[in-house]
Amino acid sequence: MTLDDRARLHAALGERARLAIVDDLLTSDRSPAELGERLGMRSNLLARHLDVLEQVGLIRRWSSAADGRRKYVRLDLTRLARVQPIELTAPRRVLFVCTQNTARSPLAAALWRHAGRGEASSAGLRPAPRVHAGAVAAARRRGMDLGGGGPRALDDVTDLTPATQVITVCDSVHEELEPPASWWHWSVPDPVEVGTRQAFDDAIAQLVERMAHFPVQHDTGEHHS
Repeated sequence: MTLDDRARLHAALGERARLAIVDDLLTSDRSPAELGERLGMRSNLLARHLDVLEQVGLIRRWSSAADGRRKYVRLDLTRLARVQPIELTAPRRVLFVCTQNTARSPLAAALWRHAGRGEASSAGLRPAPRVHAGAVAAARRRGMDLGGGGPRALDDVTDLTPATQVITVCDSVHEELEPPASWWHWSVPDPVEVGTRQAFDDAIAQLVERMAHFPVQHDTGEHHS
């Protein structure tokens, strides 16, 4: 990144409203409507700020995988790395949720635990009978084991506490549940729909990128759920 590129990034972030947008997007992808509601910002003003952030490559916008009329905004965390405005604290307990609990959510929970970031489990809105073989193979390539318990329903999660950070990793679940603002959303494409080895590896890469900015908790052990 050149000095001019860095200067443009700092200029884009040198405004209070745009810093607030970036801070909110650090933990969760948001639709423009969600951002406007959370930040108390009119849609036309929000659109101008998003345009500035997009022009310098700090955000990306794309259509929902569930409802193509809905848009999501995501930070480019790699580009932001040198100017990250706040320091994140890793939740000590995380629950990842997708539709069938066969790929994205169990992979996310395994990656979170494997990196030593704390306790993590997963669930699905409509769980399938078993974890997808492609997810199992992709986990093994990362030195992880998805064996043990199979998919479970979100309704069957009995150990959900106020301290648990719930993270949806599926557009369909996020849009169907319309969860509280305290939940985070990571919009990760479903590798099962493509079914290739590369699709599962790409899903893992996206999850790793999202988690990279959370610190490791050295005092925690490995917990499997």
